[in-house]
Amino acid sequence: MSIQKVSTDKAPAAIGPYSQAIKAGDFLFVSGQLPIDPETGAFPDGGVKEQIYQVFINIQHILADQGLDFTNVVKTTVLLDNIADFAIVNEIYGEYFAGEILPARAAYAVDCLPKNALVEIEVIAYYG
Repeated sequence: MSIQKVSTDKAPAAIGPYSQAIKAGDFLFVSGQLPIDPETGAFPDGGVKEQIYQVFINIQHILADQGLDFTNVVKTTVLLDNIADFAIVNEIYGEYFAGEILPARAAYAVDCLPKNALVEIEVIAYYG
């Protein structure tokens, strides 16, 4: 099995010693994406809703770089600064994931996210 680093300038660069994504065999492991706009290096104006959309835009660009889309995603992990925002996440999440087969998911409230983000999401996608 080959392992390859995956990176696109259409999503924010890693802000530490990790890869934006890793292709391992038939799977793409996308690191947790913060709501950073890659053009400005800042969070979008607004609140949690705008941050969630930016996270999904970042994920979408990483998937597209590999010829994938949200239908290839098999697992997600959602990290929230405030679990009360879970309903908003679900609403927006449903815009990106719909259909009969939905990815497995875990969601957690955490004490603090990097850069004081309100949300971070990681995904695993299947090339098959």
